[in-house]
Amino acid sequence: MDLPPAGDIALVVAGAAVAGFVNGLSGTGYALVSLGFWLHAMPPQTAAPLVAFCSVAGHLQSLPKIWHGVVWSRVWPFLLGGLIGVPLGTALLSHVEVKPLKLGVGLLLIFYVFWMVLVRRPPVVLFGGRLADGTAGFGGGVLGGMASISGPIPVIWTQLRGWTMQEQRGVNQPFNMSILAFSIVTAAVAGFLDRTFFMWVAIVLPVTIIGAHVGLRLYRRVNDVQFRRIILVLLGLSGLTLIGTSLS
Repeated sequence: MDLPPAGDIALVVAGAAVAGFVNGLSGTGYALVSLGFWLHAMPPQTAAPLVAFCSVAGHLQSLPKIWHGVVWSRVWPFLLGGLIGVPLGTALLSHVEVKPLKLGVGLLLIFYVFWMVLVRRPPVVLFGGRLADGTAGFGGGVLGGMASISGPIPVIWTQLRGWTMQEQRGVNQPFNMSILAFSIVTAAVAGFLDRTFFMWVAIVLPVTIIGAHVGLRLYRRVNDVQFRRIILVLLGLSGLTLIGTSLS
């Protein structure tokens, strides 16, 4: 099997490095960052499972470092809702236009970021309990099944809960890792894990791991306020990426 053009390899490697760094720093965002690079060099059928595989590898690398922030009584409603949502999102994929969906989610993210920046005291949502948390996980699972964007809804919801950065990451990272691992299984069943996929894995996985390691080292040096700002910047860039890819 011939190697891709050098320009495509360079683009994919750059995407893996940036996405790995963001994933190590925030515990989310690998798909939204990497797809902005990778979809120029490979079809979605290869890019989506490649994102899931590399993201899970990055999560596994950093999970022991954030394990103290994982509270399973808080995580399981998100996981249950997400695992229910993934097959529904996959089933809806053939009936929903992905580009308008990305545009809508992108505009929602931009609106949320501007709102959180402008308000002096962001609201803290205390109502709803585990049912509300499970609903946020369900929304992330549906969007993950439809367009590989499982992260934004749980990220926004854990911020609105007023949780610390350790508490936010203690939910978002296990959630994303589980949802994406499930996506790899469904991709394997669908026959997308071919020789081309494993060729790209060999190229980008080492770069992803290095980027995640650098991002994780920086994560240990930030406080709650800095982490909130980083997440808002990430959500804003993700929104712009979704809007750009939906209009291209």
